[in-house]
This record gives sequence, structure tokens and C-alpha cells, in this order.
Amino acid sequence: MLISRRIALALPAAALALAVGSAHAQDTMKLKIGTEGAYPPFNNLTADGSLEGFDVDIAKALCAEMKAECEFVTQDWDGIIPALQAGKFDAIIASMSITEDRKKQVDFSNKYYNTPPALVVPKESDITGTSREDLAGKVIGAQGATTHATFAETTFSDSDVKVYPTAEEYKLDMVNGRLDAVIDDVIVLQEFLDSEDGACCKVLGTLTPDEAIYGPGIGIAVRQGEDELREKLNAAITAIRENGKYKEINDQYFSFDVYGD
Repeated sequence: MLISRRIALALPAAALALAVGSAHAQDTMKLKIGTEGAYPPFNNLTADGSLEGFDVDIAKALCAEMKAECEFVTQDWDGIIPALQAGKFDAIIASMSITEDRKKQVDFSNKYYNTPPALVVPKESDITGTSREDLAGKVIGAQGATTHATFAETTFSDSDVKVYPTAEEYKLDMVNGRLDAVIDDVIVLQEFLDSEDGACCKVLGTLTPDEAIYGPGIGIAVRQGEDELREKLNAAITAIRENGKYKEINDQYFSFDVYGD
């Protein structure tokens, strides 16, 4: 009789624990994060299929701050906004500039970094400046569907701007002598110059970004109307800036604060 009473009392307790566990599982936010995986040192797919880079580590820190379970999905850059809109993932964390044109398609978080563009040329180049006149008649490489490509086409109107699906492809043409210059984020270009292939080249100079093209910085894109998710991401960005996690990640990659002013 005593054993029966203990079993009877234990059953409701077990059911309650199961219900609490189930409710906790249901309360956990689950997110799919889209990134390119071809833009080191911000996001890069390694030979073993894992993702690494500043974007990736920031995404993980934001997910931890929001107590969310996050899964990464790689996507070619030129299809990354349509994939977000189609529901392939919930947010894009892939070094995407906050621009007015993109705001017509997606909503953005606050910025999570802001670094300037730069030009790289061969070490033996006769180009001495970064003005339109200095680059007149030259072939400039840039990754397509990026603010850098738009800036190059607008600013260097007397040059031939050649666009590529990925940054790796313009780097290959640069190494093989098919380009006079390339434009990209200064951090991305410095990463290239620090590599064995990048021994060919040098930074010509950084460029003053046109805010009408570049916007206020790099943000996280979400589907339009996803205000709750956007606000949670903003709160998480603020939190990791304040609690030191952002600096910890920043200092693993860079010698200065890439958050900017």
C-alpha cells in the first residue's frame, strides 16, 4: 500500500517536470542565420565545411545573448536577400551594408561594425592616387551586388569596372595580372595582402565612403515587418558591446575597434 501511494504521488511530479521541460523547449527561440561563407575574415567556409570569421562569431554571441538556438545556412551573395524573403533563413549576418535600396526589400538592425573601403593595386603599378582621374582607363575589380561595386561604378566613371560573383574570384584575376586595381573593405583587402597570393600587391589608399551608397555601417537584415526579432537583435548588439563580448571577438581579428564612430 505504501509503495502504491509513493508511485501515485510520484506520477504527478514527473508529469509536471515533463510539462515544464516541454514548455522550456517551446520557449527557446530557434533561428536560421544566412551568411555567404566566402568573405574572409568576416565569414568563410573552411575545407572541412565549418564556418569561421568575425560575422560568424558575432552571430554566435548574439544568439547566446538572446538565448536562441541558431543554425547557419550558407548562400551565394547575389541570392542572399531573395533567400531571406523566401524563408530559407531568418536573418542575414554577412557584412551587409545598410543602404536605402536594400531597405526597400528588408529591415535592418543597428550597425554592428563600420570600416572604410580601400583600393589595392599591383606593387609595380603606375597608379599613384585614388581619384577618378588617377584611375581613368584602368580596369577595377569588385564583387558584384555590393556597395563597393556601386561606389566604383559611380565614382570611377572613366574606368572599366569588372564585377565578380565572389571576392575570391577578383583576387584570382588580380594575382594573374588581369586587373589594374580592386576595391573592397580595407579589412578584407588587408587579409588578402597578408596571404601568400597577396604578395603581389599593396594598398593604394583608403577611400572616403559616400554614405548615400554605403549607409551608416554593416547591419543584420531581417524580413520586413519582423520588428520583434529586429529589436531583440538590437538589444543583443548593445549588450555584447557593454559586457565586453564584442571586444573579445573584435580583438581576435583586428587591432582596432571595427565598430567605428
